[in-house]
Amino acid sequence: MRRAVRQRLALVLVVAVLAVTALWQWRHDAAASPATLLPLDPDAITRVTLALPGHPTERYVRHDGHWWRDGEPPVAADEGRLEQLTGIAAAQALGWRPLSDFDPARIGLTHPVATLTLDDRTLRFGDTSATGPLRYVQVGDRVALVPILATPRPPKRDAIQLQP
Repeated sequence: MRRAVRQRLALVLVVAVLAVTALWQWRHDAAASPATLLPLDPDAITRVTLALPGHPTERYVRHDGHWWRDGEPPVAADEGRLEQLTGIAAAQALGWRPLSDFDPARIGLTHPVATLTLDDRTLRFGDTSATGPLRYVQVGDRVALVPILATPRPPKRDAIQLQP
């Protein structure tokens, strides 16, 4: 009977060690490959720059909780659109790989479909993946796959110019 108790105790110890190791590995992987594109709170972003091929570069700043087109005269920006653009920071990244694993031309990063800068962090949007409705996005020296809905789009209407 003593032998059986020792075997059970050893088995419980092995299971506990495996559980702790799995938890550590899960936390390590989560820290190395964050689940979102950027570690920024979309509500805390104060500057947005969007470059789309064939469109003028758009620059926005947040003042007193409202978005304005950066320039003179002051032009109010579409708050909903800027909310969408800043929300891209929190887009779900389905996987991360080093940029060196790719040929940037083959995944559309030499001529990105959009370049979005949120505060000082730049996102370059490449081609769509052949495996599903996902898009390659370069963030620094890494590439993530994100849902295609997280791609910035051109504005639907012009911003309203405020009268002095």
